[in-house]
Amino acid sequence: MAPETETLPPAPAPDPAAREAALGVALARFDAAQGRHGPSRHPSHQGNPEPARPRRRNAVPETRFMARTRLAVATIAVALIAAPIAWEAAREPAPESGPRSDAPPPPGTAPTPKDEPAGPAAPAPLPARPSEPPAAELPTPAPRIVQAEPRKPEPLKTEPPKDEARPGAAAATARETARETARETAERARSAEAAAAAPARARSLGQQESRAALLAVPPPPAPAPRAAPMVGLGFGGDAPARRAAEAPSASEPAGGDRFAAAAQSGFHAVAEQPVSTVSIDVDTASYGFVRAALARNVLPPKDAVRPEEMINYFPYAYPGPADAEAPFRIDAAVLPSPWAAGRKIVRIGVQGYALRPAERPAANLVFLIDTSGSMGSPNRLPLVKQALAMLLTRLDRRDRVAIVTYAGQAGIALEPTPADQARRILGVIDGLEAGGGTAGGEGLRQAYALAERSLDPNGVNRVVLATDGDFNVGIAGREALTDFVSRERGKGIFLSVLGFGMGNYNDALMQALAQNGNGAAAYIDTLGEARKVLVEEATATLIPIAKDVKIQVEFNPAAVAEYRLIGYETRALAREDFSNDAVDAGEVGSGQSVTALYEIVPTGGPSVLGRLRYGKAEPKAAGTGTGDAAEYGHVAVRYKLPDEAGSRLIEAPIGRAGEAAAFAEAPQEARFAVAVAGFAEILRGGKYLGGFNLDDVARIAAAAKGEDPYGYRGEFVQLVRAAKTAKALAPLRP
Repeated sequence: MAPETETLPPAPAPDPAAREAALGVALARFDAAQGRHGPSRHPSHQGNPEPARPRRRNAVPETRFMARTRLAVATIAVALIAAPIAWEAAREPAPESGPRSDAPPPPGTAPTPKDEPAGPAAPAPLPARPSEPPAAELPTPAPRIVQAEPRKPEPLKTEPPKDEARPGAAAATARETARETARETAERARSAEAAAAAPARARSLGQQESRAALLAVPPPPAPAPRAAPMVGLGFGGDAPARRAAEAPSASEPAGGDRFAAAAQSGFHAVAEQPVSTVSIDVDTASYGFVRAALARNVLPPKDAVRPEEMINYFPYAYPGPADAEAPFRIDAAVLPSPWAAGRKIVRIGVQGYALRPAERPAANLVFLIDTSGSMGSPNRLPLVKQALAMLLTRLDRRDRVAIVTYAGQAGIALEPTPADQARRILGVIDGLEAGGGTAGGEGLRQAYALAERSLDPNGVNRVVLATDGDFNVGIAGREALTDFVSRERGKGIFLSVLGFGMGNYNDALMQALAQNGNGAAAYIDTLGEARKVLVEEATATLIPIAKDVKIQVEFNPAAVAEYRLIGYETRALAREDFSNDAVDAGEVGSGQSVTALYEIVPTGGPSVLGRLRYGKAEPKAAGTGTGDAAEYGHVAVRYKLPDEAGSRLIEAPIGRAGEAAAFAEAPQEARFAVAVAGFAEILRGGKYLGGFNLDDVARIAAAAKGEDPYGYRGEFVQLVRAAKTAKALAPLRP
């Protein structure tokens, strides 16, 4: 609010006749002063008998002095005439806003508007040169700023006046200049009177000139075209349009990623070890990390490559079960190995039941968000916020969301809130900032306590952990943390892990927490991956259809001499664990499929292990003459429904009926899964692949891509090509 101004008494209205009279008196006094100065300065001009001395050098300075004197007198006259006008303008309060200018701008120059406090209008400025046209009146107090043609500056006159040395001519010039100045002053005065009489117009001549100059400001230049945003990972297909690659931050650490070391599984003799038992789930973190590494043109560490997670990243069109009471269906296929003549690939697919929307239970979710200093990079906490905002779009009023954060300390940022209050939840998420240590253990404790406090016995109770896994405050040991989540899962609270960042990513801890917490682990490296995990596959990620899922394969020694399981090294179980319901295993979500690939050496085929001199005689080549040789093996899947403590069992044989005679004749889904497995094996060193290379992988995958609505398989083909030129070691950042 502008301060109140003191009201001045009204000034008498200016009289044109009085102004003319005052101007005449000023000019007369000026001429008289010129007459007095003449005799004293130039005695020879007044009839003095004394001969005039030459004063040529002083003539010019004297003439200049007189010109300056005349200009000063004219200025005084103008000031006397303009005083009533300035008095009248001072009585009017200045507008509260709008551009002001203390002095008129030079011709052709647009002044920069300045923010000034409201107050009385400034007195009228000194008159401009006679050649400068008066400022135009504005029709409204707040004119629109429009583009106007800039005024062209007048050319400067560099030649001196020719009559400068003649006093008489100089006096005439001065009088003419004064008259021109008086006329222009009168015109400005009339403009000022009109402005004072109309409240809607400018209050002073200075304001008129400032606004006129403002109108003359040329429009700002058009903004430079922005560079097209970098989208995708550069791997082609439809996926780059779906994903936005996150460039690594300059401050992001390097070389500190941690992975669980596990020796690659090799071949086993069926005669000695005919049974293979593993826990199955649908973790996909390894594929995400491999893609993120190749997006930086660097090959991933070998321990980061888990073939089962690479294979299970992709959905497969296996035949599904009929209902949720028997939530799995087994599908087996046998095909020739593409990298070793005489060997075969046994593909075992397990398809889970997809819940309909009406069958989905309510979800009680606690977002446990790492806000420590290590999460400050753009591909960490900012990406976490976007990912969780996407997840909210898949929830409704039945679901409840709470938020716990941890840095140097842990605390509850949002109590359990109905998911349809999205604005409130997003407000808390948007306000999160990174800084401090990483008290992940305390964060887990508070998150589980909050989930238990709002436990829904008929719904899904889950903690969703978003972190880089760099725990460094409080309880940070792997064993202590896994023991804690193992005990909590007995209360019906599951754990899902979303990994972020690269350079200090603790993948080993993330995997251990997810496997012991009856959950899955995913690695979010792009916004597209967040959409896949939390939007397109939200039900599979959050809603389990079975827990403690185990698979056991028994090979027939009459048909198989040797075998190896591709991947699953960190999920191997003892043979007796399969029937022991006290042994924890993996979780499978709604609609998910699980794939396991075995490479076998048929009896009589080229042995990998070699012949034993004193061992038992190996069975002859498998044929169709015996009933035992009609099957390669037998598959059993054991699982528990989410609300049950006892396990159930389904079984299926691995027969010869569906075996493909040539690799190209095998089912499309099986061929694509084999291509992904081959890629993972190459990244791990290709111990059993012979001359099979990345070009072979790309060729098989491209031929088996099939329908690819989300571009996942097309992206994989380009990922394989990127691996051909990737470096083995990331360059050290300066």
